[in-house]
Amino acid sequence: MAEQILVVEDDTTIRLTLRDVLGKQGYRVDLAEDGAGGLERFRANSYALVMLDLRLPDMHGLEVLRAMRESDAEAMVVVMTAYPEVRTAVDCVKAGAYDYFNKPFELDDLKEVVRRALETRRLRLEVERLRVAAPQAGPVEGMIGSSPAFLAMVEVTRRIAAAPRVPVLIRGESGTGKERVAQAIHKLSPRAAGPWVTLNCSALAEGLLESEMFGHERGAFTDAKTAKRGLLELADGGTLFLDEIGDLSLALQPKLLRALETQTFRRVGGQKELKVDVRFVAATNRDLEAMVKAGSFREDLYYRLNVGSIDVPPLRARPDDMLPLARHFLAEAGTMMGIHDPRLEPEAAPLLEHYAWPGNVRELRNVMERALILSGGTPVAPQHLPREVVAATSRRDAPADADGLTLQPLAEIEKRHIRRALEHCRGNKTRAAKLLGITRLTLRTKVAAYGWSEFLEQPEGDDR
Repeated sequence: MAEQILVVEDDTTIRLTLRDVLGKQGYRVDLAEDGAGGLERFRANSYALVMLDLRLPDMHGLEVLRAMRESDAEAMVVVMTAYPEVRTAVDCVKAGAYDYFNKPFELDDLKEVVRRALETRRLRLEVERLRVAAPQAGPVEGMIGSSPAFLAMVEVTRRIAAAPRVPVLIRGESGTGKERVAQAIHKLSPRAAGPWVTLNCSALAEGLLESEMFGHERGAFTDAKTAKRGLLELADGGTLFLDEIGDLSLALQPKLLRALETQTFRRVGGQKELKVDVRFVAATNRDLEAMVKAGSFREDLYYRLNVGSIDVPPLRARPDDMLPLARHFLAEAGTMMGIHDPRLEPEAAPLLEHYAWPGNVRELRNVMERALILSGGTPVAPQHLPREVVAATSRRDAPADADGLTLQPLAEIEKRHIRRALEHCRGNKTRAAKLLGITRLTLRTKVAAYGWSEFLEQPEGDDR
């Protein structure tokens, strides 16, 4: 997308010359002949650079500069003047101008100033993107398997990734690896060189989530001392991953829908329309169709997101992938712990295969890390595995009651019941403990024993 430049200049010849020269360089150029017109255009549009004359018919360029910087603290402004003074140059730089040069000027000098200014802006944006994306950065890993269900999902992922503008909805149980699928879509797409930005829709309160997604202007709310770019802006040219999309509030859903459909949005407290080029990838473990029927999720947003649909199979539907994944996670854990070539005892393998893995791939990873810690570097044996995994083998030969129902170990029934309660309460341990009739401390102890890190890591602010 061509970068847009605003020229604020009262001299018609210079104004039109700048438009022609910069237009031939591939930029989109808007013109204003006075300060008021320049400010009006600046506040209504998003410009990569402003070329600003100091002597304007209605106001001094410094006033315009200060007003622009107050509206957008990151605005790139190059000041032009036919009356060079050292004091004026200093004042312009103090007011936030990127550069200052004198008229008349050589066209090559003009092109160089514009090139440097825009390059600086791109670098600043990239630094900010890297700061935001750093925790999620890294190669796509854990995409391991050869089962038919997994290979079918990989093929769908590859085809959808090749269409860089298609929104994607990834569905699957908790712990199945939906974020890794989303990363694969980004890395396999033509957007791979662009930013990868993640936003968890359940991690923040509604007001904070809106500011995080769309950004805010200075003064938009009490603590908004300066303007801030949102993650949608930082994802420009790349992919925005919206995790737990089912938790997005009804108030924010129409704003997201508009951004999806038009690729435009406004910061919180702002009037300026900002345009981006972003691919939206969303993930959920909730039944969005049921939520649509219940009125808690917008039907139009659901169908807009569901253009590219990927269902991530649970681990129990991928029995052939169980042991390759277990050995992969064991090797990963060994690298982290400095243990060379960790191994799995043959007796432990069938125990892993017979367990249902309600926590899916995430639970398997946690179990293998814990087992390697307990084994101390020796081959992982049955005694290093959680009791519910060991007990799972007996289920195949478990006795049946008078109704023909399989009798399962009490520990397994308890574990499944606790997980259902936590999922029903969306990770809120206080509510789940009350529902189960146990103390919150007892529940936390059991969650830690099961290795369910996704519930242990629930922010305390969301756990009241």
